[in-house]
Amino acid sequence: MSKRAMIAAGGVVAGLILIPLIGFWLALLVLIGVPVAAYLMLDPSQRRRLRNISRKELGR
Repeated sequence: MSKRAMIAAGGVVAGLILIPLIGFWLALLVLIGVPVAAYLMLDPSQRRRLRNISRKELGR
């Protein structure tokens, strides 16, 4: 299993655990908001590098 697939599976498991505890909409907000906040905390040069890496992987 690739690293991205493992991360995605972990996100699904986290979502399934959070839904009964805090409700669907709040769990969805956490699952979407945490990665967005982490991306926004990066420096502009780090964001640029991350975008370039993602584009190169898409071209394979």
